[in-house]
Amino acid sequence: MIITIEDKQFDTAKITQLYPAAVVKTGHEDETTQVSLEWLDIEAKGKVEVVGFGIFVNLGEEEKHSFIFDTKEEMDEAAGRIAAQLQTS
Repeated sequence: MIITIEDKQFDTAKITQLYPAAVVKTGHEDETTQVSLEWLDIEAKGKVEVVGFGIFVNLGEEEKHSFIFDTKEEMDEAAGRIAAQLQTS
């Protein structure tokens, strides 16, 4: 099955991971990292600087795609569009 995320198409058979995450500053220059939304809601409690939210797609170990959004609401809308495509299969 082929799904579209933003303007890119992916074959679901090749996706090894598809997940949402928050993007936060690490504290080292402009470096960022991904953290789970659950960790952000429960553990972070204002301890980290959120710079965005993303949907991340891994195709095996080598190929990774990131879709970054300014707000959690925008990411949630994109996740809803992905879920709708998966439900129609």
